[in-house]
Amino acid sequence: MDMVNVTVNGIAVSVPKGSTILEAARAAGVEIPTLCFMKKKNEIGACRICVVEATGARGLVTACVYPVSDGMEIKTNTDRVREARKTTLELILSTHEKKCLSCVRSRNCELQKLCLDYGVDEDAFQGFKPHYELDTSAPHLIRDNNKCILCRRCIAACREQFVSILGANNRGIDTCVGNAFNLSLSETPCISCGQCTAVCPTGALVEKDDTDKVWEALADPKKHVVVQTAPSVRAALGECFGMPIGTNVEGKMVAALRRLGFDKVFDTDFAADLTIVEEAHELIERIKNGGKLPMITSCSPGWVKFAEYYYPEYLDHISSCKSPQQMGGAVIKTYYAEKMGISPEDIVSVSVMPCTAKKFEIGRDDQSAAGDGIYDVDISITTRELARMIERAGIKFAYLPEEEFDAPLGVDTGAAVIFGATGGVMEAALRTANDWLTGKSNKAVEFHEVRGTAGLKEASYEIAGSTVKVAVASGAAAAKVVMDKIKSGEADWTFVEIMGCPGGCVNGGGQPIQPQYIRDTVDIKALRAKVLYDQDASMAMRKSHESPVIKELYDNYFTDGIGGKKAHHVLHTSFVARKRY
Repeated sequence: MDMVNVTVNGIAVSVPKGSTILEAARAAGVEIPTLCFMKKKNEIGACRICVVEATGARGLVTACVYPVSDGMEIKTNTDRVREARKTTLELILSTHEKKCLSCVRSRNCELQKLCLDYGVDEDAFQGFKPHYELDTSAPHLIRDNNKCILCRRCIAACREQFVSILGANNRGIDTCVGNAFNLSLSETPCISCGQCTAVCPTGALVEKDDTDKVWEALADPKKHVVVQTAPSVRAALGECFGMPIGTNVEGKMVAALRRLGFDKVFDTDFAADLTIVEEAHELIERIKNGGKLPMITSCSPGWVKFAEYYYPEYLDHISSCKSPQQMGGAVIKTYYAEKMGISPEDIVSVSVMPCTAKKFEIGRDDQSAAGDGIYDVDISITTRELARMIERAGIKFAYLPEEEFDAPLGVDTGAAVIFGATGGVMEAALRTANDWLTGKSNKAVEFHEVRGTAGLKEASYEIAGSTVKVAVASGAAAAKVVMDKIKSGEADWTFVEIMGCPGGCVNGGGQPIQPQYIRDTVDIKALRAKVLYDQDASMAMRKSHESPVIKELYDNYFTDGIGGKKAHHVLHTSFVARKRY
């Protein structure tokens, strides 16, 4: 590889030919501030925050796109550079709604941090300041263009997800981020994945906050309020309280939820185990009886919504199983309510999810196992919303003891834990399917990357003397590749797992927001996923059908067995074709 020698603030560094100044600076241990830059996704040099001095250039240059040359001397922190960045920030603020005290992103806003770092005068420039109405039309998201700085990171994230409903509308000073024909978000084929909220540097795109509904329920003495938490939450919640990425905070999370006042704290993992046994049974039935193949998982509401918009003719390929969130809620409102002698109407079922699409999912039709008007899950909040509730309650998270989930819906297996990482659902389902068909364990699934398609992996798996070909995809762009292969007849898979977010639920749109330079330089998905796989490896029970809770459910409640009529009524759902516009 050809290398180029440069100096960054007097520090000599050698980088591959073609590298940008930003890459050279990072190699030298210097972080140049950015606002619009996203590595390999949004390299447009638009915000002008990353300007530096470089020999051979007539003026300041944008580090994120300017290539280095041999012998180049780069200066990132001169008076001229600092003053230019300060002026740019003050110009951005001249059209920015500065309601920082009430903004949900306060203290975790990249613009706010830079303004503090550079000592800006927030009123240095006065002039045209447009006013935009909030877009609150979608169940999962609020868009506030008054706080938008036109960095276009949301556009890049939406484009990476293939959906591309966001773009720059109008020209000049009237430019704003919006949808085609200025439609509201609810009128577009948005899949509710929330990846735009994860990359927005300000409060222009945030999840719809439902914590007031939770506080209201907790304050009502007539309500029995229960909460379930998805496996990915324990792998990320600690980041909101200054803990390193990849810290498992399961015990402290449970303790915090009890201190918030929930009557019961359950683990969504028990519902993941339930999902697996129903899904594995469905897969075997399809294989034996000539059902639609490949069968595709239905755990990710973002993926399901994507399929309903873009591939409605293949909805019968999707497993009819509800997601673990919905199965958990359904069991709480039926089996648990009956066992505890509580009317389903008096139960408020709350879920904590890494996913903004879950807010959409709880309101879908056919999600009311306990009867008309009684939804399986009443309120779904994100990992970020839970963190804000903990802070508001004055709970010192880092000092909490380690506590355990409530029984009986707090017992799980390793198969359930790995649901939160891409490939985990596939691994869990095949563990159970193989045991049922052969009566013995098989080795783990060994996936390999499909060349040319990020987020898509394949594997061949031996079951009962037959080779089953499977695929795993994460992110809507990879989902499109999978569906196009199925549509063309090119694919020969039997079983496919698809997650709507790149990397799976650990990288869901409701997870803690990390600054973009961290997202560019740290494999956050891998660190969070490691938490789940480490927990799986340490558990005695690693197959969903071995769970005593699952066995009790089928022995005492779903008495006509796995895939039986009662289980199908409570645990399965249906899908609908959706018009894109």
